[in-house]
Amino acid sequence: MNARPVKISAVGTHVPERVVTNDDLSRTLDTSDEWISSRSGIRERRIAAEGEAASDLGAVAASRALEAAAVRPADLDLIIVASLSPDMLFPSTASFISGKIGADGTPAFDLSAACTGFIYALATGASFVASGQAEKVLVIGAEVVSKMIDWTDRGTAVLFGDGAGAVLLEPAESEDEAIVGFDLGNDPAGVELLNLPAGGSRNPASPETLATGQHFIKMNGSEVFKFATRVIVKSGREVLARHGRRIEDVDLFIPHQANIRIIDAAARKLGVPPERVFSNLERYGNTSCASIPLCLDEAAAAGRIAGGELVLMVGFGAGLTWGSCLARMGELKRIQE
Repeated sequence: MNARPVKISAVGTHVPERVVTNDDLSRTLDTSDEWISSRSGIRERRIAAEGEAASDLGAVAASRALEAAAVRPADLDLIIVASLSPDMLFPSTASFISGKIGADGTPAFDLSAACTGFIYALATGASFVASGQAEKVLVIGAEVVSKMIDWTDRGTAVLFGDGAGAVLLEPAESEDEAIVGFDLGNDPAGVELLNLPAGGSRNPASPETLATGQHFIKMNGSEVFKFATRVIVKSGREVLARHGRRIEDVDLFIPHQANIRIIDAAARKLGVPPERVFSNLERYGNTSCASIPLCLDEAAAAGRIAGGELVLMVGFGAGLTWGSCLARMGELKRIQE
């Protein structure tokens, strides 16, 4: 069976109402707006309310994507959710979201690849459509990373934010509006560099794990920085070369929004001029699996994606994982605000 072209036809996003600025954090941490912004590029982030879970944000983003595409939840063939902050270990956050949006009976599952999860989920969903197993696949990145942060740890507390983004995948009429290809990878040698130590079967929850903060994200920032700047370039070049494209062909570069220094360094090494790089890191921080769909939505709203653009999206995260998606964009439907 020949694979058929697949397009990203619609996008929907949602972020919590609460805004936490760097000045807010400086009241409880030994930090300042200048210290945080100069090292990360972040000035504020959205933080979920008490009791607000990943599925709550993801369901709103999903509904907005479906509304933009004029697609009923009952017409979906598959729902895939990427998240490193799921509602529960099981059942899946996708199950919660399917119930919230009224997609009863639709196959739904979670995919775990940390901050690269959205790209992995995009590749998985696109494969279902390309093979003819599905006509409409909803891919969602939904995060409430704030629930997994030690707010006394300056190394992580200043970096992360909450949010959700969803895209709809459908068959494309031509290659002129279709995903070109993917590059995915993983280096298990880096599993200790970025993780959540406790709560799984290797290190179950106990009074000791609770007392020692092992249920919070732990990160070796300098090593993750080195990995990210290297792998963004490697993966971006790989997907371009594999499909006979050059960096000069790329109209818009959307990297995972983790740190502005990582983004700037990777763009320079790739040879992407600043005007072709999209970032909203300043206002949202690192929203993990939600960062790339949030950028897609805002890029479309700003007229940066109007149809015909070649977009390079690159993610990286714990695992250590990485992934790139090269896509020729058609009209990206979204709810006008």
